[in-house]
Amino acid sequence: MKRLLVTGGAGFIGSNFIRYILNRYKDYHIINLDKLTYCGNKSNLKDISRHKNYEFIKGDITNASLVDRIVKGCDVIINFAAESHVDRSIHDPSDFVRTNVFGTYVLLEAAKKRKPKLFVHISTDEVYGSIAKGSFTEGDPLKPNSPYSATKASADLIARSYFATYDLPVIITRSSNNFGPYQYPEKIIPLFITNALEDKSLPLYADGMNVRDWLFVEDNCEGIDTVIQRGRPGEIYNIGASSEKTNLELTHTILDILGKDRRLIKFVKDRPGHDKRYSLDIAKMNSLGWYPRHDFRSALELTVDWYKKNRSWWKRLKR
Repeated sequence: MKRLLVTGGAGFIGSNFIRYILNRYKDYHIINLDKLTYCGNKSNLKDISRHKNYEFIKGDITNASLVDRIVKGCDVIINFAAESHVDRSIHDPSDFVRTNVFGTYVLLEAAKKRKPKLFVHISTDEVYGSIAKGSFTEGDPLKPNSPYSATKASADLIARSYFATYDLPVIITRSSNNFGPYQYPEKIIPLFITNALEDKSLPLYADGMNVRDWLFVEDNCEGIDTVIQRGRPGEIYNIGASSEKTNLELTHTILDILGKDRRLIKFVKDRPGHDKRYSLDIAKMNSLGWYPRHDFRSALELTVDWYKKNRSWWKRLKR
């Protein structure tokens, strides 16, 4: 039986990944290490909490002795654990430096000692910064523009150095903006869906012309699994959907799906260092045989439907 350590597995992408793996592989055992910060939620995995191949441990990835004990005997480490909200990083970067940079270092040190078969570090397209034309490839320089993306870029570089210096089998994935079930309602899609359901205003930065590539979380989970199965240590893989939308276009689509008036949109002052456009070249992932399976509109409709059916989940969080 293969043993996987998933850090940050009670968060949005991590919880979806754990569910995906347990549904796909009968011979995998998953240990979920999560600190349960404000966006880490055990109810995200309530349906599989008693699964015979699932184990939850509450803990912080910066706790070196705990991490070393848990890493022992694990075949694969997948590091989702991160502070991830840009607005919060602008207000106070300290938790982002501690978790995203130092926490990654602690995990890598434990892995260096315990020698797992693979260490997968989950990153973001935001480490590249903004691009006016074309798409970022894995070899492009990193130019992060927020404290959040700067800490993720720092973690990427530390992870890569452990491959080059210590021959630790590290792979880095950088995905575009994820969306789907169980996403904490501070991010734009769940925030706008839930606000619209409550007939509250949708606060849209500046003129709404910032562009993001939207990736359904299940497609990202499949992409990460593809990298685990067929990726090469030392490599970086962009995971995107080639589905770019302006934030205004995204907002209009959400309101249209819900049958809500576009007058709910409220334009607000732009945030500092707001990247204009993200875009990823995913040819390297395509070479592994992975392609996103969901088109944007149908995946967004599935997401809207999930939030409509799970009001108790998000209303408690928004309170």
